[in-house]
Amino acid sequence: MPDNSPYDPEQGDWQTLTTFAVATEAWLLQGRLQACGVPTLVADDQMAQTYSLLAQAIPARVMVPQRRWAEAEAIRQAWLRGEFALRDDDPDVGSCTG
Repeated sequence: MPDNSPYDPEQGDWQTLTTFAVATEAWLLQGRLQACGVPTLVADDQMAQTYSLLAQAIPARVMVPQRRWAEAEAIRQAWLRGEFALRDDDPDVGSCTG
């Protein structure tokens, strides 16, 4: 699981980018965002794991600084489209610059 990025007041307050019922999915997205240079924080991930019956009510939140939200959303959309998927025939797939 990646470490949470430090808070930088110049980047703005943390904003929720998306939520997941499964904390592992939040950590995967956090790792991708951090690999692309976007500071990221996962919140409530331990609650989602500990109280799995409440995971829909208390999901793991992936949070990014307000000023980096649009960049993070573009990366998230690319991630959802599978642009960062590893293929057997292309070891260089998934660069952050597209």
